[in-house]
Amino acid sequence: MKALVLYSGGLDSNLALKLILEQGLQAVTLTFSTPFTLIKASRPPFSQVECRSIYFGQEYIDLVKSPSFGWGKNMNPCIDCRIYTLRRTKELMEEVGASFIVTGEVLGQRPMSQRRDTFRLIEREAGVEGLVLRPLSAKLLPPTTPEREGWVNRGALLGLRGRSRKPQMELARRWGIESYPTPAGGCKLTDPGFSHRLQEAFQFEEDSLRDMQLLKLGRHFRLPSGGKVVVGRNERENERLSSLVGPEDLLLEVVGFPGPLTLLRKGKGEGDLREAASLCARYSDGEGVVGVKVWREEEEIGLFEVPPLEEDKVARYRIG
Repeated sequence: MKALVLYSGGLDSNLALKLILEQGLQAVTLTFSTPFTLIKASRPPFSQVECRSIYFGQEYIDLVKSPSFGWGKNMNPCIDCRIYTLRRTKELMEEVGASFIVTGEVLGQRPMSQRRDTFRLIEREAGVEGLVLRPLSAKLLPPTTPEREGWVNRGALLGLRGRSRKPQMELARRWGIESYPTPAGGCKLTDPGFSHRLQEAFQFEEDSLRDMQLLKLGRHFRLPSGGKVVVGRNERENERLSSLVGPEDLLLEVVGFPGPLTLLRKGKGEGDLREAASLCARYSDGEGVVGVKVWREEEEIGLFEVPPLEEDKVARYRIG
C-alpha cells in the first residue's frame, strides 16, 4: 500500500512521514511551492521515499486575491489553500499509485484550518472525504478509510492536539530528526507587512507572477498618479530588481555615488520620473543635488539632476 504524503520539510510533516514508514507502507512525498513561499523544502531524511513537487502559479494568486472562505489574520487564505492543495494532490494519486493522503496537521494547532469541522469542510470541498489521514492526531479524529480498511494500524498513530510542540520535538529527538524550519516560517502571506503590500497591489490590479516577485524586494512607494516605485536595499536586491524589469518599466541609478537601483512602473510622464529619481537619490550616499541616470531595456534614455525627495513625501508615498 502506498501513501501520498504532503511534505513541507517541517517538523510535523517529517513525523507524519516517519509514522507511515514505521508501518511498512510505501510513501511518495509531495512538496508544493507558490509565489509566496520563502523556504524550499529539503529532501526528507529517509532514503526510501520518492519525491514529487508542484508549483502553484497564477491560478494560486487568483485564489489568494479572492478566497471563497476568506483570509486569516493577514492575507493567508488557509481554508481555500488547503482545499486547492488537496484537489491537486488528488489529481496525482492515480499517477503515483497512492491509495490515500497523509498530512502533518495537528488538531487545534492553527485556529482557522485545523479544527474538526474545518477538516470535514476541506475534505468535502476537495473531494477527498475519508482519504486524508492525519497520523499526529488520528486517535482524536474519526477513523479514515485507510484505518477502517486495515491498511494502517490506528493503534500505532498519535493523539496530539494544540499548539505546544514539545511532544513533536521529543519524537524528533528519538528518531534523529534534527533540522526543520519554524512553524509557518515558509509563507509570506502570514507576514503583516507583506500582506499590506499585497492588498495594496491587488487594489491597483498588480497581480501577475512578476508583481508577486517584486513585492518581496526593496522599499515600495505609490505615486499620486498610481505609478509604483521600488527601491533596492542591497546588492542582492538590486540584482533581482534588474532581472524583473518589464518592457514598459524604467530603471534608475545615481551617478558617482553608491546607491540603490530603483524601478519605476506605470509612470505617467516626467513628473513621476523626477519623483522616482528623487527617491533614488534619497537612499543613495550622495548629498544635495545628484545625477540620476534613467534606463529602458539596457539603453540610457535620460539624466536628471535632482535633490533627495522630501521626507513628508517619502512618508506619504511609502507602502507598508
